[in-house]
Amino acid sequence: MEGWSKNRIEIPDSVAMDILSKLPVKSLARFRCVAKPCCSYFQTSHFITKHYQNNLRNNNLNLLLKRCHGNTHDDIHYFSSLSTKKGENFLVKENIRLPFFEDCWYAPVVSGPCNGLLCLHDAGKVALWNPSTREFKTLPPSTVKRPPTVDSTRFGCLGFGFDSVIDDHKVVRFVTNYFDYNEEEGLLADWIHQVDLYSLKNDSWKEIPFPGVHPFASPLFNNYINGFYYWQATRNSEYLILSFDMINEKFSTLPLPNFGGSLAQYYLQLLDLNGLLGAIVYPREGTEKSFDLWVMNGSWSRQLSIESVPGVERPLGFWKNGELFLESSNRQVVLFDPSTQELKNLGIDAYQNTMQLVPYFESLVPINGSSEQEQHIIRQPM
Repeated sequence: MEGWSKNRIEIPDSVAMDILSKLPVKSLARFRCVAKPCCSYFQTSHFITKHYQNNLRNNNLNLLLKRCHGNTHDDIHYFSSLSTKKGENFLVKENIRLPFFEDCWYAPVVSGPCNGLLCLHDAGKVALWNPSTREFKTLPPSTVKRPPTVDSTRFGCLGFGFDSVIDDHKVVRFVTNYFDYNEEEGLLADWIHQVDLYSLKNDSWKEIPFPGVHPFASPLFNNYINGFYYWQATRNSEYLILSFDMINEKFSTLPLPNFGGSLAQYYLQLLDLNGLLGAIVYPREGTEKSFDLWVMNGSWSRQLSIESVPGVERPLGFWKNGELFLESSNRQVVLFDPSTQELKNLGIDAYQNTMQLVPYFESLVPINGSSEQEQHIIRQPM
């Protein structure tokens, strides 16, 4: 592409692209329409990486809120895009409905983000979504061979991450195959566990060895951290943390933090804490909650304690300056500032406890899918 000029002033390509890499995706999409030679450059891995790193460096976070009206199977789950502009108090900009998941109960669980991409899943349905470029990809059914005479197959915990060595996004999913009791043959109910692994680069699934550890918790926060995905898990009645290395495709285990209680008394949620594995611990009972934040850096250490926040149920996520989004006892989104102890009601209804807050950075990463319009995804501006 030749140098750019305006009023006879030449702008070198490198300078022009450096400027463009700092623009939001929406602006780049408009620019692409009037300067078509730029289209191919916007799709290069160099520009995509530079654009994403600029968003990381400037902490240009976006917010999606997954919520639902009511609490029955027929209710519609949807995402709300929240404004992150200063002074707008996280106003709802638009609501987004995904028809692909509307017949699912939790519709859907969100894993990620990873490089600006989200993995959406419920039961056997899995899709990747780039909310910035509005590209959506339904993953093909798994081709992993199931045991013969299996009566039912259920899909459990799922993880989503990135293999930086081969530039590939991967999905790892736990599967349980059930065999029902057969009175005539005298068989007892039984099950066999499998693990499916999907590669976006190959657009295919394969089987990897089951680790002998059973993950049990769907993530409330983003559990993908620097090439690893983490779950809470059990092994022979022992509670621990299971991790999966996206590059080597291997499982390993870590202990839980020694927080002085049991999981019968406390909730524990894993999260990304500035590039390290973190855990937030809070009591199951009561509406005046305390929150302890732990970080793993060779060993577990407690980083922060927040005492006696009234009228709240659970955390939803941290914001830029250490503020904590919480779900209130009356199912509203509130923002707590630990430095001032101020609790601010944002006026956003949660409706039920399947609500999930998803902070993400804009990204141009392609997923070889189709447009939201082709997928009949509905964006309704507020």
